[in-house]
Amino acid sequence: MSHRFFVTGTDTGIGKTVLSALLCAAFDAIYWKPIQTGTLEGADRETVMRLAGLGPDRALPEVYSFAPPVSPHLAASQAGARIDLERICLPAGLERESLVVEGAGGVLVPVNESQLMLDLIVQLKLPAILAARSSLGTINHTLLSLAALRSVNVPVCGVVMIGEPNKDNRWAIRHYGRVKVIGEIPPLAQIGRGALLRVFENHFDRAAFCP
Repeated sequence: MSHRFFVTGTDTGIGKTVLSALLCAAFDAIYWKPIQTGTLEGADRETVMRLAGLGPDRALPEVYSFAPPVSPHLAASQAGARIDLERICLPAGLERESLVVEGAGGVLVPVNESQLMLDLIVQLKLPAILAARSSLGTINHTLLSLAALRSVNVPVCGVVMIGEPNKDNRWAIRHYGRVKVIGEIPPLAQIGRGALLRVFENHFDRAAFCP
């Protein structure tokens, strides 16, 4: 059975790339980040390949890639370009493969003068997995992100909380967000394929994932 997800987050730097690597390792999935900014600090594709132990044939190239570590709309503007979402389509010939698509920034980050990351999620027609921090402030950010996804009828597979476990925040997100918390990623001293698979085994509910 193949698993196909769009990994988005409540914020930038939330842990989407580590979560994407974990899912690629757990489901033997292909990784794709169609819009990448901040390549001065390296591409997330290279990070996921290293963390999940993926070969080059399991990580697809970006459609848009920009050097500045800023919002996609601003990075494109600074490069004299414009992100056209019509150019971003699910890769052909991979319909039976598991696929993890990672967004840039949060759900409502702008990609051009009139469209948001949310528009790309809708366009690709994949269920979303929402990465959320476990610490103070996460309830508000997570509920707002869930509301945005649901406002355009994006199926939400669940929330993954990242950071020190916080049972009160987990309960609040599950209760007020009417959503499953399908996994947690605690702080890790070292991150690699083996460590990510152990986290999935011990802190995730495999049965809860959307096929």
